[in-house]
Formats: sequence, C-alpha cells, structure tokens
Amino acid sequence: MISSIRSSLLRRVAFVAVVFGGLAACQKNDATAGQVAGKVNDVAQVAGQKLDQAASYVGQQVDATKAAAEQNLQSASSPSINIDPGALASTAQANLQNAASATQAQLGKAASLTGQSLETAGRKLQDWSAQNSASTTSATASSTSSGDSADAQKQMDK
Repeated sequence: MISSIRSSLLRRVAFVAVVFGGLAACQKNDATAGQVAGKVNDVAQVAGQKLDQAASYVGQQVDATKAAAEQNLQSASSPSINIDPGALASTAQANLQNAASATQAQLGKAASLTGQSLETAGRKLQDWSAQNSASTTSATASSTSSGDSADAQKQMDK
C-alpha cells in the first residue's frame, strides 16, 4: 500500500515538475536549454524532498500504529485479575462475622417474643386456674352445706 502511494505521488510530482519547467521556459523567451534543465532539476529536488517528508510521515504513523497495536495485544493477553488470598480471607471473615451478628440479633428477638408469649400464656393459665378454683370452692361449699343440712336432718330424725 505504501509503495502504491509513493509511486502515485512520484508520478504526480514528476508531472508537476515538467509543467513548471515548461512554464518557466515559456516565460523566458531567451531561456536556454541549460536554464530550463536547471529549473526542472530544482523543481525535481524540491518535489523529491516533499516526497521524502511525506514518506517519512507515513512511516512514522505506521510505526506508531504498529507499536500501539502490539501494546494492546500484550495488555490483552496478560491476565488482569489478581486475587490476594489475605484480602479474600479477611473479606470472608468479615462476612461471617456480619452473618453471625445478624443471626444473634434474630435469635434474641425470637427469644424475647417467645418469652412474652409464654408470659401471656402463664397469666391466662393462672386466670383460668383461679376461676376454676373459685367454681370448685363454691361447688364444694354448696355440697358441704347441703351435706350438713342432710346430716342435721338425719340427726333430728333420730
């Protein structure tokens, strides 16, 4: 590709040099063949310098692109993941401590709720027991008093 650019550019420069040489010869009616050849030679030298500069610029751009591509290839082929075992262990330990702390808080909450439920159930059982005890006592008292009446009646009958 570079050689086709150079040959195309070289043909253009040569054409421009011939045209300038012809124009220079036409401008000076008294120009000699040596003077025209000298002018054409000067134009050819300037054109050659410009061609060298263009080729140098293109070469620099090609080299820069090639270096960048090689650097990208090297950085893409090397692994970019680094695992530090110490940091990994430290993170795992911190996560376990956080999980243990959260578990402990939930267990404390569950124990508190269980304690409250047991306390409420105990109160209800005591209330029920007190009501049952009062009912039993009044039933016993009334059966005792009717039993006493029956005993009194038996005593009188004798």
